[in-house]
Amino acid sequence: MKKEVALAVVTTTAATVVVVVTLVRQYWKQKKDRQWKKCQQIIRIFARECATPVPKLWEVANAMVSDMEASLSSDEARSCLNMLVSYVSPLPTGNEQGMYYGVNLRGTDFLMVCARLGGKNEPISDFYKEEISLPSNVMLGTSQELYDIIAVELSKFISAHPENNDETAANDKKLGFTLSYAANQAAATSGAAIKWKNFSADDIVKGGKELVSEINQDLEKHGVNMRVHALVDDTVGDLAGARYYNKESVAAICLGMGTNAAYVDTAQSGPIWRGSLLPNSGEIVISIEWGNFNSCQLPITQFDASLDAESSNPGSRIFEKLISGMYLGEIVRRVLAKMAKETALFGETVPPKLLIPYLLRPPDMAAMHQDTSEDREVVHEKLKEIFGITNSTEMAREIVAEVCDIVTERGARLAGAGIVAITKKLGRIANRRSVITIEGGLYEHYRIFRNYLHSSVWEMLGDELSGNIIIEHAHGGSGAGALFLAASQNPDS
Repeated sequence: MKKEVALAVVTTTAATVVVVVTLVRQYWKQKKDRQWKKCQQIIRIFARECATPVPKLWEVANAMVSDMEASLSSDEARSCLNMLVSYVSPLPTGNEQGMYYGVNLRGTDFLMVCARLGGKNEPISDFYKEEISLPSNVMLGTSQELYDIIAVELSKFISAHPENNDETAANDKKLGFTLSYAANQAAATSGAAIKWKNFSADDIVKGGKELVSEINQDLEKHGVNMRVHALVDDTVGDLAGARYYNKESVAAICLGMGTNAAYVDTAQSGPIWRGSLLPNSGEIVISIEWGNFNSCQLPITQFDASLDAESSNPGSRIFEKLISGMYLGEIVRRVLAKMAKETALFGETVPPKLLIPYLLRPPDMAAMHQDTSEDREVVHEKLKEIFGITNSTEMAREIVAEVCDIVTERGARLAGAGIVAITKKLGRIANRRSVITIEGGLYEHYRIFRNYLHSSVWEMLGDELSGNIIIEHAHGGSGAGALFLAASQNPDS
């Protein structure tokens, strides 16, 4: 009897355990199902808010054209675009010959370049470049210290890569100087103030003429027999390089960590230029500063809004925050962080590194996005390397790749809409061939981004008209435009 009772107890207990285990499993399955549905809901909403169908792209392009025209028409016009005029005229024709030098001043370093231009249909030779990091004492010091280090290093660079002895001595037209941030060339020739945004120098605001004069004084002091005639945005330099290779080049675009666009317009493009000394060529180069573009037509999500609010420049550079390499990875990180918190995408505990802003860089984002392995092994390795996530499921990796795709597609297609906007502003869509040159690692190295950009232009214009826009990669890479700018400069212009 006792044995029977004991057996009954054991049987009952075992049955209870089975029931409990079953209930626990059901609970976790239901919880996982709820989390997965929530994850899918976040993805769907995000994808819908980021969507860029052709009508939306045309709304963005038309809004940009309106802002461009408003900025050109009057200094008082309401426009988010600066449309900075750069009196770089004439642009290179491709006939230029000789050794030319350039300096590209960036945030924490500067690049020196030189090349021998051979003229029409002749290859460029003796192309050299050297990057110099700026010491912290220069970054925090005076602009005079900055000019000194540029002059000293440039003197060494020219000595290492000299001109031929039989070349002409017109050295004052052989040095180009570009900045990797905005510089109003009207100011740089009229003496209006320019703010050096990237440096904490004691004399942070100077007149444009004074800047050029001080740089030239330092060059002379260090034995550099060359002169700077203008300070321009490096995108303007890219356009000068594009014109050297192709006379049909009308615009240059930077798509890297930051973004900007410059294009060629007629000197009579708007009343803002009236009363100014216009170039003989009848052309002016305008730096659009399109990173500042903002419109209610832009597809902005809660993640973009929070990024902007927490940035160092809230309310500014909205277009840049949607399309440039600096921000694409950060948008992806924010979406993944929300999923990790609300859906346990990477486990019940949110990975601490996933909460660190700007940890996801464009090359890593591209590597995950373009991973074609069966189990997304590259995504797994990158999540482990960057965020310390070692337990990602295959389903989670697919989600990561999908978020990268949504963000990349939106950014690239908006950039494509910007290209269409420029050609529409110039009236060249229907009947004129336009070459657009693009420089920057985002375009050069991120294949899917590049493909999305090209397809957006084709979708907007169709088979018949899309052939009028030719998109090419810039020659020489970042900063090389400075030497083509040297080839374009005329001291009397």
